[in-house]
Amino acid sequence: MTDDLSRAAAARGPALGDDQAVLAAVAKLAADRFAPRAEEYDRKAVFPAEDFDDLFAGGLLGVTVPREYGGLGYGPQQRHTLPLWEMTTTLAKADLSLARCWEGHANALVLIDALAGPEQKRRWFAGVVEHGQKWAAWSGESQAPKPGETLRPGTTLVPVPDGWVLRGSKAFATSATGAQWAILLVDPQSPGGARRTGEVHGRLLLLACDLSDPTVTVDEAWWDPVGMRATVSHAVRFNDTFLPRGHLIGGPGSFFDGQWQTAFVPHYAASFLGGALAAYEYGLAYLKRQGKGGDPYVQQRVGSMAVNVETARLWLRHVAGLWDEGRLDEARIAGDRAWHMIVQLTRETVHHVVHTCGARGLIRPSPVERILRDLTLYQLHDNDDHVLATIGRAVLGEQYDPSFHRL
Repeated sequence: MTDDLSRAAAARGPALGDDQAVLAAVAKLAADRFAPRAEEYDRKAVFPAEDFDDLFAGGLLGVTVPREYGGLGYGPQQRHTLPLWEMTTTLAKADLSLARCWEGHANALVLIDALAGPEQKRRWFAGVVEHGQKWAAWSGESQAPKPGETLRPGTTLVPVPDGWVLRGSKAFATSATGAQWAILLVDPQSPGGARRTGEVHGRLLLLACDLSDPTVTVDEAWWDPVGMRATVSHAVRFNDTFLPRGHLIGGPGSFFDGQWQTAFVPHYAASFLGGALAAYEYGLAYLKRQGKGGDPYVQQRVGSMAVNVETARLWLRHVAGLWDEGRLDEARIAGDRAWHMIVQLTRETVHHVVHTCGARGLIRPSPVERILRDLTLYQLHDNDDHVLATIGRAVLGEQYDPSFHRL
């Protein structure tokens, strides 16, 4: 079966092991198809379904699936990390919302690779490679509603014969109207999902949920943000949804025991870099057309942008190398450092583009106004103050959690 999957994937896309061919294929799709669609997806706040169809048709949807199951074997679990992050940067350069949906899909498959059993892998990886099924991973269960909000996310899990019944809702459910499967991070003892507190670490469950189940419904009114609109990160309700025991991935606490969040943190930063690159390249072309290259203040800002994007690339390359060499403790805290630095570098880069191009650079069809909105919202995914404090605790020899979860 795995040989058949490998042949099917190779027939659709670049040859296994040819990273440059894979990245070139992704770059062509991003430039020719994904970037031109981004504005419409953003305006309508709809899932980038055609983009994912193109990724599947190109044999690219299973890049984090191991090769023996028909994928390309990218990612930290397979010790082949940088090509995955470079692919994500390229997708984010076309559309940050697309990249966020892509990250969720790719990262979910990494968790399956790391923690699932052989039969689970065979079944779920075949769904991706053969049928184009898309995955997500959902944790969000905020403990307090926002002003004016009637929905209060939270889930309860009731044990029943052969599995569990899930009730309640999750918010920030990226790809809610596009994915076929979601890994749900659930605390079996109380609402809160993967709250950043130590108490949940040893009992958190990862449960695969078939989103075609009629007891799973999407509240599309909840997601109306300033940016990242096409991630369709709606609220999702579970109305006595049965989750069979065979859908448990790993054991209680395995997500935190393996510190898997630390493998995904620099992956987010790869998306930030893609957004900043798109703004930088637009700004550079604009400034040249306007004949502003002789302005010394413009020269300084362009120089700063060039250094910023190259520095961000070097950080990602450094962290990817640590993962691939198996230097896991170093990789985990270095990923925090990379995330923090790339947040600062990409914010500054977009700021320079806005100031050198002026107000005209924020008028459509310029992509900069969308990038500014998307990057601003997406970088709130984690708390930069807390990330920086985590890095400080590590330097001081204090106890710390590189996943940013409070101890």
